[in-house]
Amino acid sequence: MFYSLARPLFFAFEAERAHHLSIALLRMMPTPAPLEPDPMLEQTVAGIHFPNPVGLAAGYDKEGRVAHKMHGLGFGFAELGTLTPLPQPGNPQPRLFRLAEDRAVINRMGFNNGGQAAAAERVAKRRRPNGAVIGINIGANKDAVDRIADYATGVTCMAPLADYLTVNISSPNTPGLRALQDRAALDELLGAVMAARGTGRTPIFLKVAPDLEPADVEDIAAACLDHRIDALIVSNTTISRPALRSVHGGETGGLSGAPLTDLSLQKLRDFRRLLGARLPLIGVGGIASAEQAYARIRAGASLVQLYSALVYEGPYLPKRINAGLKALMRRDGVARIGDVVGADA
Repeated sequence: MFYSLARPLFFAFEAERAHHLSIALLRMMPTPAPLEPDPMLEQTVAGIHFPNPVGLAAGYDKEGRVAHKMHGLGFGFAELGTLTPLPQPGNPQPRLFRLAEDRAVINRMGFNNGGQAAAAERVAKRRRPNGAVIGINIGANKDAVDRIADYATGVTCMAPLADYLTVNISSPNTPGLRALQDRAALDELLGAVMAARGTGRTPIFLKVAPDLEPADVEDIAAACLDHRIDALIVSNTTISRPALRSVHGGETGGLSGAPLTDLSLQKLRDFRRLLGARLPLIGVGGIASAEQAYARIRAGASLVQLYSALVYEGPYLPKRINAGLKALMRRDGVARIGDVVGADA
């Protein structure tokens, strides 16, 4: 109810400015007490105990300023970043667009962030007291001579501060980055990442694009198993353009929100078909309701993440999704969320 009244105020601001305003408001919010695990929704994935399966996707808290507070909105975990070794401004503005008629967002941010060193200091001070589950998403600088070395640097710098690390090679807004999804490049990258982790215990997740051909899906699945990646996040934004009604539908960048729902769900099904239960999957893209989250879990996702839906549904969407998941589970006679994972696969 509150957000239905506040949304016109946020929408009166240009999209990126409204984003910064929401971060500022959350920074003023007291840090919540630890989120109590729910017996129906809690599970352990990649060795991490998640109090519920609904997470905040990377891209919202780029600098690690509020991730430690997001469980106060009902999130079971939050992923901050993307962080690059060196600070970079990202792409020229405007670079973030609401597509209200399509309940979607297009962004071409370009990994804008203040660098890993500054974020590491911030996260070290803020995240541990309340036990929040925090993932850190790492990427390469746009002008890096050796992008694989940038990822290895990210692992070395951020692993001690993270419950898990996400290797993001699927943003469409850094030229050439998605080429790292090719099998030879991916083998080299994952080899370097796992070597940088060494004997550390921080789980490594890989985030891939939805715009993959069947052969790409097969190669990525095989590489994840070969290199013992701990989980696969499916998926990032899309460069495809379904029929869109918004005036901003022709903007370049990654499309997220409602138009991504079917594509991301299908890619999740494709990976589940190849991987079975051998590798945990995390479903992302176009999730805005308990029904959509439940479909993603039944298709094989152990966890789900959302971001763009918050723009249209408000900050307490994760609480509503968790309540809805429990209602759907009771309807189906299921006692624990883990029993639903892959039920339709």
